[in-house]
Parts: sequence; structure tokens; C-alpha cells
Amino acid sequence: MNALTTDRIRSHATRLGLTHLTETITALVERAETAQLGYLEFVDLLLEEEVGLRESRRFRNALKLSGLPHHKTLDEFDFAFQPDLDGRKVRDLATLEFIRAKSNVALLGPPGVGKTMLAVALAVAACQAGFSIYFTTLDDLVRRLRTAEATGRFNRQLQAFLRPAVLVVDEVGYLPLDRAEANMFFQLITRRYERGTMIVTSNKSFTEWGGVLGDDVLATAILDRLLHHCDVIAINGPSYRLKDRLTLVTGTEPMP
Repeated sequence: MNALTTDRIRSHATRLGLTHLTETITALVERAETAQLGYLEFVDLLLEEEVGLRESRRFRNALKLSGLPHHKTLDEFDFAFQPDLDGRKVRDLATLEFIRAKSNVALLGPPGVGKTMLAVALAVAACQAGFSIYFTTLDDLVRRLRTAEATGRFNRQLQAFLRPAVLVVDEVGYLPLDRAEANMFFQLITRRYERGTMIVTSNKSFTEWGGVLGDDVLATAILDRLLHHCDVIAINGPSYRLKDRLTLVTGTEPMP
């Protein structure tokens, strides 16, 4: 391919926003010649390279805006440390059918057992598949809603929490809510019901949510909607956070 043709392709690619093609056209042509690709195969190669780059950028940018505390994947979760956890069920969730069905996931268990990591891993998988995601703790969620209410922006802030296809609400039960905050959480649950997926983590059993929300009736109404279409996963094993500390103190791995 002569220099004039190459320059013209780069110029057209720039005008079309195909930035990757402007940088790689020579290398792609060499690959095509080496593999003796046909015309359609070469076009397919060009488009595949450009789409792959754009998808990679979308994924990185979406993760930056997601609020996730880290970006660990399901492959990094130590299922052997939690032998009572149904790993097959978790991997089934990673197929993301629950998101397509606008169903929910609830992860229950004491602190440190990996609830948040599993929630994040499922959110990362969803983001990679093209779903919009957002992560927040319940405390931060209601704080932002209360602040928005005080400045007349409650509906706008609530809509921001309704927009993502997957909303992760972490640490339900770590701090109690007052009646106004619990009502805000109820409004969010009601508006997302059968319209979007939620992944919720909690250190409290559902029977204890009345105490967390300060109202048994309101807790029942929230759970009725949250659990109507929901996979519940209970994790009752040892704490990951104490694993290394126990090893340091005893000189042996903690018993699972």
C-alpha cells in the first residue's frame, strides 16, 4: 500500500472518529497480507480492532464512574476459604441472567466474609457486559438523599439512583436509619421494583431489618418488593480480614 493511499485512509479515519485505525493501519495491512485475508475478512479485522478499543475505553470509564471500592473479579474470590458458600450458585449469577430479568441479589453474613467483594465482582461482570452500574453504601445513599431534599433536589438525586441497570447498596444494617431515611430507602426500592436490579449486602438477617429501619411495617414493605424476585446468598464462614492476622499470631492457617 503506497504512502498516498495510507495518508488518505488516515485522513478519512480521523474524520470518521476511527482513531485506532489511524495508528494501526500499516500493522493491520501487514497482518492481513501475512494471513492472506480476503477483502471481507480484512474489513472485519479493521472493525473488530476499532470496536474492541472503544469497548475497552467504555469499560474503563464506566468503572471509574461506578463508585466501586475496587475492581476485583469473581476469579479472585477464594471460594476454598468459604466452603459452605454455594460457589455454583454464585457462578450462575455471573451469567447475569438476573440482571436481564431485573431481579435482585441479597448477600447476607457477618463482617469480613466476602459479601462486598462478591457484590463488586458481579457488578464488574455486569459492566463488562455493557450494563450501567453504580455502587454506594446505604449510609451514603440516604445522606445524599437527605442533602438533596434539603436543597429541593430530592427527585433529581433519586432519579440518579434509579438510572443504573445495576445498583449495589452495601452495608445495610451497619448503621440504623431514622424514619425519614427509611422512607427514602423505601421510595428507592419501590421505584426500582421490577425496573432495575439491586445487589444488597447486609450483616443482619431479614428478621432484624425492622430494627435497622426503625419500623417493622416499613421493613416488611421493603423486603416484600426486594425479595419478590431475588437470589439470597448467606455466607457464614470466617472473616477474610482476620485470616492473615490469625496466621501471624498462631503461625498456622485458620480453620475454615
